[in-house]
Amino acid sequence: QLQACGGGLVQAGGSLRLSCAASGRTGSSYVMGWFRQAPGKEREFVATINWSGGSTSYAASVKGRFTISRDNGKNTVYLQMNSLKPEDTAVYYCAARRTLVVAFTAGAYDYWGQGTQVTVSS
Repeated sequence: QLQACGGGLVQAGGSLRLSCAASGRTGSSYVMGWFRQAPGKEREFVATINWSGGSTSYAASVKGRFTISRDNGKNTVYLQMNSLKPEDTAVYYCAARRTLVVAFTAGAYDYWGQGTQVTVSS
């Protein structure tokens, strides 16, 4: 199971940190990812991190502003979001992939959290 939290309402230029706690069959050897879905749009890739945390990848729209990290001792993955823009408004989902190879499409992930709302006001 994946449990995401940390969303909220923030002004443009502000910051939020999302957390995703993993339990059960989702463990430290899994690739973890963050996706987001805005109203009327498809779910899109945001960031991914490999099992060790040594390899990360980002969507072009968030690169340089967002940072994904993980603490395997706590089975938790984080998404630090800085310089937020109104276009970052979406429901953010964490996901886990049962392999060691990172992926950038939602269909490649096996487990999903319930989502947390992020709203950025202008």
